Amino acid sequence: MSTLFAFLHHVCAFTLVSAVAIEFALIRGELTLSSARRLQVTDMALGIAAGALLVIGLLRVFFFEKGADYYWHSHAFITKFSIFIVIGLLSIIPTVEFLSWRKAIGEGQVPAISAKKLHLVTAVIHGELLSIVFILLFAAIMARGGWV
Repeated sequence: MSTLFAFLHHVCAFTLVSAVAIEFALIRGELTLSSARRLQVTDMALGIAAGALLVIGLLRVFFFEKGADYYWHSHAFITKFSIFIVIGLLSIIPTVEFLSWRKAIGEGQVPAISAKKLHLVTAVIHGELLSIVFILLFAAIMARGGWV
């Protein structure tokens, strides 16, 4: 079971990274009806992957790996987990924006987004990408028993 949950954890993580990369590419281009639809679908996939990653990760912590005591006493794990939670909360910003486009997209129109809002959404997506790098760093430190 431990191997299965490790595999599922990695599948969710790679799906999440792929979705963030797709959002990054789409948000940098011209907003069209097609790209707006893709952003909505990609953001939904990102949300599902993030939720599954959280649940599977916590199951691994409590039931399938080294035990909760090991993880909750690791500064690297706590840092990694905290970054994941903070960026998850910040990712609500693009999600709310993309969901607000439903009416326009349903009517076959390109959604309107102000320059200020676009800058904020783009900044959050950049933050997600940067946070992934730090999460990987802290995961590697944690896996080797460092920074306890």
